[in-house]
Amino acid sequence: MDRPRPFVVEADGGSRGNPGPAGYGAVVIDPVTGETLAEAAEYIGVATNNVAEYRGLVAGLEAVKALVPDASADGAVQVRVRMDSKLVVEQMSGRWKIKHPDMKPLAARAAAILPRSAVTYEWIPREKNKHADRLANEAMDAGRRGEQWQPSASTAALGTSRAGGPPPPAGPPGDAAAGAAKARAALASRKQAPAAPEAVTAASATPQVGWGAAPDLGAPATFVLLRHGETALTPEKRFSGSGGSDPELSATGRDQAERIARSLAARGTVEAIVSSPLRRCRETAAAVAARLGLEVGIEEGLRETDFGAWEGLTFGEVRERYGPDLDAWLASAKAAPTGGGESFAEVARRVAAARDRLTTRYAGRTVLLVTHVTPIKTLVRLALGAPPEAMFRMELSAASVSAVAYYADGNASVRLVNDTSHLR
Repeated sequence: MDRPRPFVVEADGGSRGNPGPAGYGAVVIDPVTGETLAEAAEYIGVATNNVAEYRGLVAGLEAVKALVPDASADGAVQVRVRMDSKLVVEQMSGRWKIKHPDMKPLAARAAAILPRSAVTYEWIPREKNKHADRLANEAMDAGRRGEQWQPSASTAALGTSRAGGPPPPAGPPGDAAAGAAKARAALASRKQAPAAPEAVTAASATPQVGWGAAPDLGAPATFVLLRHGETALTPEKRFSGSGGSDPELSATGRDQAERIARSLAARGTVEAIVSSPLRRCRETAAAVAARLGLEVGIEEGLRETDFGAWEGLTFGEVRERYGPDLDAWLASAKAAPTGGGESFAEVARRVAAARDRLTTRYAGRTVLLVTHVTPIKTLVRLALGAPPEAMFRMELSAASVSAVAYYADGNASVRLVNDTSHLR
């Protein structure tokens, strides 16, 4: 008897709101060569994270069945499913009971696709599930544009060991608009293909598109991202989120706010100002607004992370008091600070929802967002398609300016990161 053909399925799902706009992604991999054999992704409307994760599992197993006609026969395939959802892994392994009524039919559907003896489940950290995670986010991004994910849109393998690396630049070196122009051209080319409710395809390379062929989608919504000025906690490098004392600007912070206000007034490009509800941001925003003659709007989604029991402590103090919790937080975007704070994954969902609201409201305009370290790093990370661990590799000074432009097709262009020239 022939040995069963081995496959690895990596699957993920997400919801921007939980419940909220949701999508899933799944990839089938040859464990011997590392080759991507198939990808699947779909925007599924409003659903919870867990429903989206189960839908990703179903899509991955169905993709294996599509690749091997006799996969339902005993001994035909051996599939190792890898997911960062502890819930799905434990329930499908039979160690946890399935109580939620939305999960039961999905679990039964997944279990019926292939023989139970042919499938094993393994939990992996989120950072090792990047391919499926990015597919799920591509599906949700497509849904936000009123579309369904198309295979030609996939960039999920970029940055992984299975990818051949990013395509060469399509425009002049250093041209900040070239990347967005190329993305817009790629979008235009794939709009010619009919949308499908669920796409499962053998992996293929995205075709190269000339820089000069990009359609003009008009002026983007440009976010000028201003981190608030210093507070008394800033130079001491203490955790200062939305669950702490809500400190005011220090004398240094007020001076920084005046300096950036003068700089932005000289540039003359800001058309609106939106601030986090926290005091240090509202005070920074007020200094700029006074110079520009603008009102300040408040966006709850721009508030800083709630750091729970770590609020007001230094990194060293947290290490001493809550070492295991800190290690877990550093290792996974889904881990929350001690005492019920927010995980980076939760913050990312909140910030992405705020981004979507603001890009719609300020389409074609330049808006100053006065916010905090985590929301700014999150916006930059999401625009770059970078993994969560990129958060720990960015420097973001008090009163620094970054900028991201968002085009009508949903693509983003990072224009500036951590500029402090106005403070010199």
